[in-house]
Amino acid sequence: MSYPQQGQQQPYQQQQQQQQGYQGGYSPAPAAQQQQAQARGAGYNMKRRNPVGAWLGLPMITFGIYGMVWFYKVHAELFGYDRRTGDSAMNALLSLLFGSITLGIWPLVMWCKLGGRIAQAQRAAGLPATCSGGMGFLLGILGFGVLYYQLQLNKVVDRYGETPAGQQVSLVA
Repeated sequence: MSYPQQGQQQPYQQQQQQQQGYQGGYSPAPAAQQQQAQARGAGYNMKRRNPVGAWLGLPMITFGIYGMVWFYKVHAELFGYDRRTGDSAMNALLSLLFGSITLGIWPLVMWCKLGGRIAQAQRAAGLPATCSGGMGFLLGILGFGVLYYQLQLNKVVDRYGETPAGQQVSLVA
């Protein structure tokens, strides 16, 4: 057995000395690590859509069917981007299809929740959350809700530059 040279300690003794200064908790992260913005997760980039096309063009051409497709795809892409938002794509589509059972209340709830999910995606991208479910609700009543929500979603997509849709990207928050 060899003895440690002067100034060297065995690993167990080094660990004990480090823990003595931080009894009852974890040691703080090094200063260099605290200063850097660390990626907190990963998700898949969303598709950038033309807001006017999603709002007016395609729904007119498809007699409103694209509106349901857009609502489903946006929820599915938000779940792929950040799994913390919850998978509500099918729930969102069913709320549109069977909304008359709840007298149209549940589709309105899902419409307002979409604003919160987009705001959460903006925070995950490291952007300030500028999307509001209340504003989306008011603009939705006036017929401009899809335009507003798609403009807000495009801010998240633009954050990652030329990264193609479906490519893995890092989440900041």
